[in-house]
Amino acid sequence: MMAFAIAMPTFAQFDGSHNTKNRFNHSNVEQYYGIRLGYNLATINSSEASVDMNSYGGFAFGGVYGLQLANSTPLWLEAGLFYSEKGGKTYDFPSISTVNGTNKEYFQKKTTRLIYLQAPIVVKYAFDVADDFYVQPFLGGYLALGIGGKTKLYEDKHSYDSFDDYHRLDGGIRIGCGVEYQMIYAEAGFDFGIANINDNDFVSARNQCFFFNVGVNF
Repeated sequence: MMAFAIAMPTFAQFDGSHNTKNRFNHSNVEQYYGIRLGYNLATINSSEASVDMNSYGGFAFGGVYGLQLANSTPLWLEAGLFYSEKGGKTYDFPSISTVNGTNKEYFQKKTTRLIYLQAPIVVKYAFDVADDFYVQPFLGGYLALGIGGKTKLYEDKHSYDSFDDYHRLDGGIRIGCGVEYQMIYAEAGFDFGIANINDNDFVSARNQCFFFNVGVNF
C-alpha cells in the first residue's frame, strides 16, 4: 500500500503532461507535432501587365514541429515542410500570330501553376481564452523551392514548364493567426513574397498567397 501511495503522484504527473491544456502552461518547456491540410488562393503580382496575374486556387499539405521558447511564457517557435501550389491566371494574355506575313495580336486565357516544397518558420503566442481553447497569432517567414508546374495557353492549346518563366527559389514574410481546441487546429494567413521570381531580371514578379489550413497537433 505504501508503494502504491508513493507511485500515484508519479502516474498523475505523467498523465497530465501531454494534454493540450498543460502544453501551454508555464511549468515545463514543451513541444508538439502537427499535420496540416489546406487551400491556397494565390496571385503573381507585377508592375508589368503581361506578367501580373489574377487569383489561382491550389492545395497544400504538410507537417509542423513546435517548440516552446521559454518555460515562463507561452511563446512558440514552429517550423514546417509543405507541398504548396501557387500561381495565377489571366484571361487577356496577349499573343501574336502571323497571317500572310502580317502580325496580328489576340488575347487568350493563361494559367500558371507553380508547385513548391515550402518551409515556413514562425513565432506564435498562445492566448488562453477558454478551457482548452487558444488563439495563436504568428509572424515569420518562408523559403520555397519550385519542384513542378505547368503554364497553359488555352487558345494556342499549348503548355510548358512554368519554371521556364520563373526562378525556382522563393521567399517572403508569413503572417496570420491560428486557433486550437484540444487537438484540433485551424489557421488563416498570408504569404508576402519578397524574392523576384521572374526569369526576366528587368521585370519583377512576386508570389502572394492567402492560405487556410486545418489539422491536428500531437
